[in-house]
Amino acid sequence: MFELSKEHEDFRKVVREFAEAEVEPHIAQWDKDHHFPSDLVPKMGELGLFGLVVPEEFGGMGDDGDFTSLCVAIEELGRVDQSIGITLSAGVGLGINPILTYGTQEQKERFLPDLVAGRALAGFGLTEPDAGSDAGATRTKAVRDGDEWVVNGSKAFITNSGTDITSVVTVTARTGTNDDGSAVLSAIMIPSGTPGFTVEPAYDKLGWHASDTHGLTFEDCRVPVGNLLGNEGEGFKQFLKTLDDGRIAISALAVGMSQRMLEETTAYAKTRKAFGKPIGVNQGISFQIADLAVMVEASRQLTYKAAWLKDELERGRRSVKEVKQAAAICKLYSTEAAVTATRIATQVFGGNGFMEEYPVARFYRDAKILEIGEGTSEVQRMVIARHLGLPTA
Repeated sequence: MFELSKEHEDFRKVVREFAEAEVEPHIAQWDKDHHFPSDLVPKMGELGLFGLVVPEEFGGMGDDGDFTSLCVAIEELGRVDQSIGITLSAGVGLGINPILTYGTQEQKERFLPDLVAGRALAGFGLTEPDAGSDAGATRTKAVRDGDEWVVNGSKAFITNSGTDITSVVTVTARTGTNDDGSAVLSAIMIPSGTPGFTVEPAYDKLGWHASDTHGLTFEDCRVPVGNLLGNEGEGFKQFLKTLDDGRIAISALAVGMSQRMLEETTAYAKTRKAFGKPIGVNQGISFQIADLAVMVEASRQLTYKAAWLKDELERGRRSVKEVKQAAAICKLYSTEAAVTATRIATQVFGGNGFMEEYPVARFYRDAKILEIGEGTSEVQRMVIARHLGLPTA
C-alpha cells in the first residue's frame, strides 16, 4: 500500500482549501458561461502549483516539490472542478515539462519563470485533424529557410493554447523524411502572436467548459532556428515521454472526480428520502456506492504508485519501462472508473442528477474525455499488452 507522507497530506489540505475558496463558489457560472478564469492562474502560481517539479532557479519549488505533489494538487482541484484540474495538469505536463526537459538554458530562462509564476501558460500541439493516436501521420511541416523554420499545418484540441496569457505553444512538425518513408518529427516552440500563427475559435465542447481548448493554424509561420526544442528528429521520443507523465496526471484528475462522486452520493443517500426512509437503506443504492468506494481506493493506489515510481525514476532508482507500464495501468483503470462513478452518481440522484444545479451533472459531462485525452483506453491496453510481451501486429 502506498501512503502519502505527512508533507503531502498537509499540502493536500492547502490545495483543498484553495479550491473550495477560489473555485467552488464560481465554477457553476464559469461552466455555464464557458468562461476560462485567467485571473485564477496567477493565484495558482502564487500557491506554487505550477512549480512543483521545477528547480528553484526558474522560480519552482526545487527539492520541496515532486511529481507526487503535483498529482495531489491535480486531484484536489479536480475534486472541485475538472476544467481547473486540467488547466494545471496541461500547464505543467504539456506546457512547462517539455521546455524543462528538453530546452536549452536560454529557452528555459526565457519561458519558465513566467510559466511557473502563473503569469503565462503554454500549450503542446500534437493532435491534428487526421493524426491523434497515430502521431506518425502528422502533416504539419517545418522547412528550414536560413536561420528560420517556416511552419505550415494545423493542430486540433490544444489545451491552454488561446488564453490571453498564453505565451508559447510547442508543436510537433515534420522536418524531413527517413529512408523508410516515415516522417522525421521535431518539436518547435511558436510564441503567441507570431505572424502566421492563428488561434481558431474556441470549441463548443460537451464538457470541460471552463478549460481553454482551440484548434491552431500555421500559414508560413516563421520562427528562429533556435526555437527548436531539443535536437531535430527527436519529436517522437519527446512527446512519448511527455504523454507517459501526462497519463499519471490525468489519472490523478480522475481520482479527484471519483472521490467527489463518492462524497456526493454518500451524502445524498443519507438525506434523500423515499417511502419515508433515506434511500441509502436500499441495497440497490448502498451497493452501488460501496462499489464506488472500492473504485476510488483502487484508483488512488494505482495513481500514487505510478507517481512514486516517476519520482523514483528521477532519483535513478527505477526504469522508464516500469513508469510507462504503471502510467498506462493507472490511466486506464482510473479514467474508466471515473466514467462509471459519474454514471452511478447520476443514477443515485435520479432526476436531480440530470439537473445542472447539482454538480454531478457537470462531472458527468466532464468524465468521458478522461478516457480519450493523453492516449485513449485502447492505446493504454496496447501499451500494457506490449509490456507483457504479447505479440503485436
